[in-house]
Amino acid sequence: MDGLQRAARLTSVSHKLANAFEGALAGGGDPATSPLYVFGPFLKLIVVAGVAHVTFGASVWLVVLTVTMVSAMYRQVMTWVVDGSGGSGLSEEEFGSWAVKANAGITFIEYTLTFLVSMAALVTFIADRFPVLDQGFLGVQYRTVVAIALSVLTGWIVNRGPRTAARMFGPATLAVLILLWTMIVATVWRLGFHLPAVDLRAFTPQYLNFTLGGYARILALMTGIEIFANLVAAYEGTAKQKSRRAFSSLLLIMGTTVVTMLIVGPAVLQLSDPADPQVSVFTQTMDRLLPAPLPYLGTLIGIIVLASAAAASAQGLQNLALGLRYRHYIPALLGERNEFDVADKPVWLEVALVAFCFVAVGTSEDTYLTVYAAGVFILLSITGWAATKRLAREWRATPSRGRLAGLAGAATAAALTSTATVIVFAERFLEGAWTYFFFLPVLYLAFGHFRSRLGEPKPLENHLGRLFAGQYLLPFQRENRPEDETSFRRILVPLDGTAFAEHSLPLAELLGHKYQSSLTLVTVRADADVHGSSRDKGRLDAYLDHVAWRLGQSRLPVDTAHRSGPVAAAISGLAREVNADLIVMSTHGMPGLDRLYAGDVANKLIRALHTPLLLLRPTPRWQSRTSRFKKLLVCLDGSEAAETVLRHARSLARAFDAELVLLSVPEAEAEHASLHTYLESVAAALRGQGYRARSLVTGSGAVRTVLEVSRSEDVDLIMMTTHGRGRLERHASVGSVTDLVIDAANSPVFLAPIQPVPEAAAVGPRSA
Repeated sequence: MDGLQRAARLTSVSHKLANAFEGALAGGGDPATSPLYVFGPFLKLIVVAGVAHVTFGASVWLVVLTVTMVSAMYRQVMTWVVDGSGGSGLSEEEFGSWAVKANAGITFIEYTLTFLVSMAALVTFIADRFPVLDQGFLGVQYRTVVAIALSVLTGWIVNRGPRTAARMFGPATLAVLILLWTMIVATVWRLGFHLPAVDLRAFTPQYLNFTLGGYARILALMTGIEIFANLVAAYEGTAKQKSRRAFSSLLLIMGTTVVTMLIVGPAVLQLSDPADPQVSVFTQTMDRLLPAPLPYLGTLIGIIVLASAAAASAQGLQNLALGLRYRHYIPALLGERNEFDVADKPVWLEVALVAFCFVAVGTSEDTYLTVYAAGVFILLSITGWAATKRLAREWRATPSRGRLAGLAGAATAAALTSTATVIVFAERFLEGAWTYFFFLPVLYLAFGHFRSRLGEPKPLENHLGRLFAGQYLLPFQRENRPEDETSFRRILVPLDGTAFAEHSLPLAELLGHKYQSSLTLVTVRADADVHGSSRDKGRLDAYLDHVAWRLGQSRLPVDTAHRSGPVAAAISGLAREVNADLIVMSTHGMPGLDRLYAGDVANKLIRALHTPLLLLRPTPRWQSRTSRFKKLLVCLDGSEAAETVLRHARSLARAFDAELVLLSVPEAEAEHASLHTYLESVAAALRGQGYRARSLVTGSGAVRTVLEVSRSEDVDLIMMTTHGRGRLERHASVGSVTDLVIDAANSPVFLAPIQPVPEAAAVGPRSA
């Protein structure tokens, strides 16, 4: 599905995915479940028409070809888009905002259809064992009542939060994978190994409609393929490793589904009676292949995994509503959170719509399945042509056989998915596919109406909306480097020969040993001293050599450097020259350094440096001269710029087992709730990766609040970026807030320079 569904799926991923199998379990529920219900509509079409002996194999192999080509296309998507926005992110980059709005509208419809299909199939599985449900009272089947009751129960569970839903439904994907492979083994054991044969008559005018009709019905098994592109950001490792593991997860799930179609499919055709209205064809096949009580266990697994799929769609709708609400595409009422911190109103609206459909149209999954597949194939078609467009551009820029092969494969996948879309709409236009031509324009216009009425969202709201809609990842979630590479390997320490400046040495030494770093000690002869005597330079060199020798006694690699000229330029130049990861220094003592944090020199240093600064302002209070790095105060304001500090905060927290206290200071009371939601989502993401993190939104003045919280929390280090979105930062010179914090803080201050976010990795869709 679309990238907006990622947030729902990732609720079950509380930590980084370590391997392809974990990813398969986290995201493979939809495609793994599909063999439980796609055989019924497929066989009803061709068996009743008496053409199964001709068209069965052709339809199945067409599906296998489509799955293969689309999977290969997604290998490219996973390589290009590693932030988790998947096909929707690629579509926006290639086609613009219209593709994103189309994705959002279709996804909105698809969530409800997912719920309908899953719940209808679930009730079918129950009715297989309890045929009394097919009877009724006053014209209403009992299965309809059961379907509505289970829909209400599922909505109630989901609205009690993702933890409750996870406990109720458990590892359903693993259970259905075990069931499918049990069926595969049982089929080979009982009936032998037989692949469907392709009869070329299936493509003649007499049979072609049935071949393509069967093809369209089976294609519902591809409904969840997009999720694996959405899961890329959840894996451990570099971008290349993440994309490879995500593709391996896709192969595990889609490979199982394809093998089931090829091996179990002929057994379903041979052993079941599609005309039997009492029992589904998959249940009939289980009863004939598996020894008791395994068929009943298979039914139970089917019920659980289908309930899980329905719950996942409701969770997706919750997150979609939050994202659209914060970005002013729907009324705030629809995105309000309940006591369990989830948006419950969209789920109850979904349940009400599902109940209406069950009463008005019935509970047969065949009724909704093809319409469901139609939306999926619109999305897959957009992604396919976006991939084709990009590959064509790359091939024109640098022609090669490999790129040409990739272009041909993507074009084939795009053509297949587009053809499937046309077939689905042609086959089932009057049976429900027409609804896309009504609902999509309505949703598109509704989004535009509320955006116009509510106005452009504030930067914080827009940022928060993207975060909840699954269209934006925090810096540490989209990092391309492994966690163990995020550290301070080379530390630069400016000195001037005074004891005051040497207050930075213990911290630099501590960090050097913790990170196994090398230290570079530097003295800078300021502008006024450039023409001084060589005797002074010699004394400074001797001083640096002595300090280096002293530090070297603890087996710490140390080298020295001597520079002259403007202080800021000298330090920033040496930092670039030696590829320093951190500068540790006292704020006074070195000639010229007593003026570093005032006026032009401060601006020059902060703007020139791409290296973090750890600053000490030594005072009689011992806390100002050292740090245990056990409690870190991390200042965030809801901007992407401020999030730059998170990478360094994680590194220190990991190295020293520190607690992270995330602080935001609202500019106005109306901003308090949004900031709390944002900050808690960041804390939850950190906790999901094993860090101790909590959020705190308080105060009314940035400098005063940071200082008060640092004292009341007794923090060891204050961490912030050089500027963010705050009121002070907009109306004062760069570093104005940091000046005041450093001048009055009782603890060292860590400053992270603003780093530009790589365009390709920063965000997914920018518009809902």
